Amino acid sequence: MEKGVYTATKKDGTLYYRSAISFKNKRISLGSFPTEAAASHAYRLADAILHDPKYTLERRADSPANSALPALPFNKRVTLINFRDNGMYIKTPIYLRKNYFHYYFSLEDYYIFDIDDLFYYSNHSIIRRGGHLCVSDYGMQVNILSRYGIKNYAVAGRDYNFVNGNTRDFRYENIEIINRYHGVFRKQYRGQTVYEARIHLNGDFIIGRYQTETEAAIAYNKAASTLIRKGYDKKFPVNFLEDLSTEEYKTCFKQLAISKKIRTLQDRLP
Repeated sequence: MEKGVYTATKKDGTLYYRSAISFKNKRISLGSFPTEAAASHAYRLADAILHDPKYTLERRADSPANSALPALPFNKRVTLINFRDNGMYIKTPIYLRKNYFHYYFSLEDYYIFDIDDLFYYSNHSIIRRGGHLCVSDYGMQVNILSRYGIKNYAVAGRDYNFVNGNTRDFRYENIEIINRYHGVFRKQYRGQTVYEARIHLNGDFIIGRYQTETEAAIAYNKAASTLIRKGYDKKFPVNFLEDLSTEEYKTCFKQLAISKKIRTLQDRLP
């Protein structure tokens, strides 16, 4: 058997080959392969990457083996090169930089995160789903924007911005949250910054304009509660305001004025 190669058996009894390499007292699995030659090829590529710095993310380690055989997957190369250069083994395709890191899908396709997020993304693989970036957490798919307090319904450019214009840069200093609550929109009105609350019911109704986003978020909740009491059968999202005590919330809810149009809509109770 070639160095770094060993056999394994599937449940149906089919024989296949696995490859692994040891580096800095760490045993690293390189994957499973249909033939001994392919598994050996993977081992030699990994050995070249780990011991020769000329092999970088940009330059593939193709020379030590038969080019007719499949090369190591890109994400595995990222893992090996990062381990070689930075001395830290990370199972996800992360390459460490100074105070930040790149999370790679391919050489030209990567995202930038703060070093504070390293532990999280070392243990959670990013998945693309319907134009969103998600991770699997406790059996659920979670949008990574939630780590910034950004809701699933948020729209880039309206509810949040990338300060430097790079939509792949998810460092905290680069994320500017404009609207953090459902139905709340920051805008300029008569030369002042206000927070406009709107609710959708066969078109958008303006609930009111308020000095703070907290007031606007509570006004949205009040409008939704009013419509539900009137019998409008719709699941309106609820804004949660964790910074307010129960009494503070109740007082604000009671005192805030909402549009007369909302209050005077015809009841739909049976």
